[in-house]
Parts: sequence; C-alpha cells; structure tokens
Amino acid sequence: MLEWDSCALMYASNAQDAIPTLIDQGDNDQFLADQLQPAVLAEAARQKAWPMTLRIQPGYDHSYYFIASFIEDHLRFHAQYLLK
Repeated sequence: MLEWDSCALMYASNAQDAIPTLIDQGDNDQFLADQLQPAVLAEAARQKAWPMTLRIQPGYDHSYYFIASFIEDHLRFHAQYLLK
C-alpha cells in the first residue's frame, strides 16, 4: 500500500514537510534485503534533500535487544525537535 510506504510519502512530500529523521538498522535483520531496504529510502531522501541519518548497526537483527540498544538515541533526537 503506497499510502503507508515511506519512500512514496517522501517522494510526494514538499520541502516544508521535511523533518530531520534518524533511522537505525541492524545489518543482520532477516527483513533487511527483501522488505526493509533502507538504501532505497536513503536514495529517496537524497533526491528530496530530506535531512535523514541512516545508521547501519553491525551485528544487530530485528529484536528487542536492537531496539533497547538505540532507543535512548532516538528519544534524545526527537526531543530536540519536540521541545522547541
């Protein structure tokens, strides 16, 4: 469904919609190649000049431990924009 596809949403966006985005992705995620495809999103961000940081985390999969390892970074990242 394109209405929920992050790349389609980014391509359809206007410059004023662009908000800084932080993405962490484990390089051992079983969904990486077939479903998640972060490189496709990174290319969409590049084409739209969308401020996005994509961090590929070595050794991590799609588990709770991955989320627990990086959640603080994401809370701090979002707080700097939400608390303005």
